[in-house]
Amino acid sequence: MKKRGIDVSHYRISADIGGTFTDLVVADPVKRVAVTGKVLTTTDDPARGVMTGLTQMIGDLEAIDFIVHGTTVGLNAFLERKGSRVLLIMTAGLRDSYSIARGDRKTLYELQYRKPERLVPRRDVSEVRGRLRWDGSEQEPLCEADFGPIIRKILDEDIRSVAICLIHAYMNPAHELRAREILEAALPNNVSITLSHEIAREWREYERASSSVMNAYIAPVAERYLRSLEAELEGVGTQVPLHVMQSNGGVIRAASAREQPIHTLLSGPVGGTIGGAALSRVLGRPHLLCVDMGGTSFDMSLITDGNPNLSNETELEGLPLLLPIVEIHTIGAGGGSLAWLEAGALRVGPHSAGADPGPACYGRGGTQPTVTDANLFLGRIGRDSRLGGWMDLDYHAAASAIRSVASQLELSDVELAEGMLAIINAKMADAIRTITIKQGIDPREFSMVAFGGAGSMHAVWLARELGIREVIVPWSPGTFSAWGMLQTDIRRDLTTNFYHPVSGLDADSIVQTYARLRREGTGLLEEERVAKEDMYFVLSADMRYVGQEYFVNVVVEEPIELDAIEARFHEAHETRYGHATPGAPVEFVNLRLGALGRLKGEVLGFQPGNPTGRNPVRETREVVFDGELHDTEVLIREALPIDATFSGPLILEEDSATTVVPPGYSIFIDSYGNVLITREG
Repeated sequence: MKKRGIDVSHYRISADIGGTFTDLVVADPVKRVAVTGKVLTTTDDPARGVMTGLTQMIGDLEAIDFIVHGTTVGLNAFLERKGSRVLLIMTAGLRDSYSIARGDRKTLYELQYRKPERLVPRRDVSEVRGRLRWDGSEQEPLCEADFGPIIRKILDEDIRSVAICLIHAYMNPAHELRAREILEAALPNNVSITLSHEIAREWREYERASSSVMNAYIAPVAERYLRSLEAELEGVGTQVPLHVMQSNGGVIRAASAREQPIHTLLSGPVGGTIGGAALSRVLGRPHLLCVDMGGTSFDMSLITDGNPNLSNETELEGLPLLLPIVEIHTIGAGGGSLAWLEAGALRVGPHSAGADPGPACYGRGGTQPTVTDANLFLGRIGRDSRLGGWMDLDYHAAASAIRSVASQLELSDVELAEGMLAIINAKMADAIRTITIKQGIDPREFSMVAFGGAGSMHAVWLARELGIREVIVPWSPGTFSAWGMLQTDIRRDLTTNFYHPVSGLDADSIVQTYARLRREGTGLLEEERVAKEDMYFVLSADMRYVGQEYFVNVVVEEPIELDAIEARFHEAHETRYGHATPGAPVEFVNLRLGALGRLKGEVLGFQPGNPTGRNPVRETREVVFDGELHDTEVLIREALPIDATFSGPLILEEDSATTVVPPGYSIFIDSYGNVLITREG
């Protein structure tokens, strides 16, 4: 069976749903061929867009060996506040802890500070009597009679999701487990129940409650969506389970993701970071700055020493979440970012045209100018180009939209278009500084990897602003995040509280605790259908100086030696905060274990250059750079020969993206087909 240039019998597939496009990668690791595709995201039912793309690219869906999916359904439900109403159950006397939150505001002196809106109002927080001590021992038994009024409220008000966060459940889950039994016996099956110790097995009641509420808030929406996609895949004969990308950079089966959808919040953007880590290993570039510019957002992340930065805590719109997550910083800046006027000044973003109606050049009714319209107007996108390989663009609609705003500012059309790009580039460069310079990291020590549908059009200007010497544009940058999802492993993360000072600690107690975590992790991997020989484990510990509030995560190597672990803590503290105090008392807070399962099958990820030997020059056209027209060669990306060098100005075109190389820069095609852009001289 042959479809869109690929003749395969066994597929490994990834699908990444973005705000504008759904990207797909179809690979055959046996024949070492791969193709990519894009379809418009169907915002009313994202599963429909995925199925549309698959049926366009593949004829026989029964031949799928592996499929992984990155979804923003849960994240969008939160951002748009379209999740389910949640009833929060807490220990008697602690009802207000979720509403009060923390008093250690980082914005203490902001005069216009507004407290983040909670997902559960105080009226939907209920209490039950019963209490555990800090060590997990029972001080007061759970009062089962207190659940009567709670059950009546859930039934009378048709509440579909419940979060249970009882004090010290991370040390002993007995009360939470019994609470679930009581509710399940009295409530219909369509009520989702979240237990805090299953989401975040850590101390700090407010943060654990916040994480549990987030999971409960998005659970019904995410569960409906994943069940819908699973049913559609099964309906067309797919025999393998659907996998979902997690925020921690690993994948799990959709069945597991339905139980804890909080772990999929950033599953789409994380794929690009994991792809960057794979690229780092292949190219021998240990430090990479990954920038992903799509239709609605601009995502940034760092690869340091070949590994993505992983955190065990994050915030979304001021709400703390305790979950392992690849550190990604996102702002509203993309190809669909709208230009608009405020008090007579030009603004670009964060508002976006999205997929519907999209930029004016899409011809779907949009009338406001966007970043994509500006690139088309300036010639950086060709008038005859087809977005995603199939969508025609309307140059005249883009020009009309730009003219409508330029006339209000008494600017020429070219001045407005270049001004729009200068503004969006400045916003993105400033955002990059928040994860580099403001964290004590010099971006000049990094190479920039540019991907996403619009990333390689803007990357050179960002690199110039930040002093970065090299820009790497991987093959098919518009679908790079989807490709990255095929470069990772199954992953489940476990945590246990281990509050002990290092001094006087017996290493055997750590060994025994990790052994227990390893057994639990093995069971979880078996649920994910991972064979024993494919399992491996990563150990780490949260540590701090005695008297500190927050901790630093430290890698733990086996065999376990306390002196070596303490030395690594001092080094990690020095790196994180710029100082360390060797000799000061140190303590453990949590022990963590990452349980991973290797995914079989090598996936083709890099395109060999110029397999046909054809002329790579498609045409020469006039492109505006710095207010002047330049005769610019337009090159066919897939026809570029390995080891070739070209001088700018250049435009590189391929189905998934366009790469813009301004005057004064040159490109080199490496042995994997990556485009390396550097300043001439």
